[in-house]
Amino acid sequence: MEPPRPGLRKLPGNPVLWVKEWVRSSPGTHIWLLVIGVTSLVIASASEGLGQFLVHRTSSNIHELNEHPLPSLLISGFWIERPESFLLYVVMFELLHANVERWTGTARWLLTVGGAHIAATLASQELVLLAIEGHRLPRSMTHVVDIGVSYGLAAAAGVLTYRLRPPWRYVYFGGVLVFFGIPLVTGATFTDFGHAIALTMGFAAWPLTPAAAAEKPKGTEGTQGPEPDRAGGRPPAESDPSGGQERPGGQERPGGQER
Repeated sequence: MEPPRPGLRKLPGNPVLWVKEWVRSSPGTHIWLLVIGVTSLVIASASEGLGQFLVHRTSSNIHELNEHPLPSLLISGFWIERPESFLLYVVMFELLHANVERWTGTARWLLTVGGAHIAATLASQELVLLAIEGHRLPRSMTHVVDIGVSYGLAAAAGVLTYRLRPPWRYVYFGGVLVFFGIPLVTGATFTDFGHAIALTMGFAAWPLTPAAAAEKPKGTEGTQGPEPDRAGGRPPAESDPSGGQERPGGQERPGGQER
């Protein structure tokens, strides 16, 4: 896994070069967007029946998770139910995913948003299963449409909190909590529950950010080197077993190895 990036390179002033550098510095985000664009075109150009079939077949609902667990978890993150909302997702990807990927690096970004997508999907569908078994939801909910990229966006929104500096960090943090919290406390659906999990995982990804790596470990401040010799104020000398002069500890004798 690539290390956290200590800082972001300054983007060039030329608009064309700016776009190239922006895309090059966040390749995962734009590959993901490209795939979503292709799948959106497929749904938009398909007949109504075929479109419904594709949407249900690529969902990560209870039925598909039981029949095709790994493919449904992966494929569901590359489809959106309404192709006309693709441009909105482009804006959200550039604001959230691209900034997080450029800041943390592609590997850590992918680990965070991919893990959040999987965890939120499994947890939300488990909630649906419990509600079905408790007769609070109809059994037809095992085939509910559950596709989209919102869980990954929620995780990226959580990570981005640490990219901002106070006081804007606290304003942004409050806004994110309100945005995802209001639906959760006012008639939450399984999707709202999944958003809350993904957002929490984004907040928990602090150790993967450059901001965490830049902090000095506790206890390192004030650490001093070897205690000086009380008499001469120098480190204790190391005796030379060959009978020569004493040399300061750690120095190499001519023709010998460092001890």
